[in-house]
Amino acid sequence: MTATIKELAYVGIEASDLDAWSGFLGQLLGVMPARADENVRTFRIDDRIHRHIIERGPKNDVSFVGYDCGSPTDLDEVVALLRAEGHEVVEGDAALRAERGVERLFLTHDPEQIRIELITGLAAATEPYRNEINLGGFQTTQGGAGHIFLLCGEGKRAEMLDFYYLLGFKLSDYIKEEMAPGVFIDAAFTHCNGRHHTLAIAEAPAPFKLHHFLIENNLREDVGLAYDRITQARVPLLMTLGMHPNDKMFSFYAHSPSGIAVEFGWGGLIIEDDEAWEPTQYDAISLWGHKNARELGKWLIESADRGDALQKAAVDQAVAAAAGGDQ
Repeated sequence: MTATIKELAYVGIEASDLDAWSGFLGQLLGVMPARADENVRTFRIDDRIHRHIIERGPKNDVSFVGYDCGSPTDLDEVVALLRAEGHEVVEGDAALRAERGVERLFLTHDPEQIRIELITGLAAATEPYRNEINLGGFQTTQGGAGHIFLLCGEGKRAEMLDFYYLLGFKLSDYIKEEMAPGVFIDAAFTHCNGRHHTLAIAEAPAPFKLHHFLIENNLREDVGLAYDRITQARVPLLMTLGMHPNDKMFSFYAHSPSGIAVEFGWGGLIIEDDEAWEPTQYDAISLWGHKNARELGKWLIESADRGDALQKAAVDQAVAAAAGGDQ
């Protein structure tokens, strides 16, 4: 097979509170709002018609994921391979193509029954991309909309990887870290272009399938400015500022209104030579930072109390020394 998925085109979320999503993405993270209907909100991070599609519903989880195959020929080859391996693939109708703003679209499902939309020709928006909050815009030229991190049931990761390998994904590396005694996170990271990973998969006993998706910035400063806005708005943090050892992403994680985390980052690794790339096993999720917000809060309060005590002791000592010198 020579054809592969080329990039993550868009992510669809089913959410119960669309207004909250508009405030979270648009006002706090600086993503450009696009369509705003009663039951659908869409958002732009570049010149495409949309990259994030939020639809009203109770699930508060991933609803669908769109992958761009690059060309009609490549799309046909990917569809043929999936069918040859026994996967059901159906063509999307004209109404769905119009809804997604694409030229062609085929539907299938991965082993966790996440709907996969294989597309070509994601439309450019009719209005220029503009953003008054985010200063430098977002990185989509080398890897599309970003990445997603999926959770699957026990024993399902290998099956999931085999499915996505069919689509042309390649292994980037693994991270296995003991988060608590006997409790591990064991994730596989895969790529389909130069972006270090477009898709990561880990087994976890969670009631949801989408752990987080990435929005990558062109400027490091935009990550810091958004971090200030998020914390000042008291949005719950999953992880504080930090850097990963594998993709070198400088980022933080904030909980969206649906609980799904959004990684907001800068500086992700680009795999320049896929043939020379060698997958690595890491034993920690983060090179530095990315602390649990609740635990870090306790540490900061304790350290602030100790700092106050040290400062008071130093002042008392200086006052005592001055009084002794006056005698």
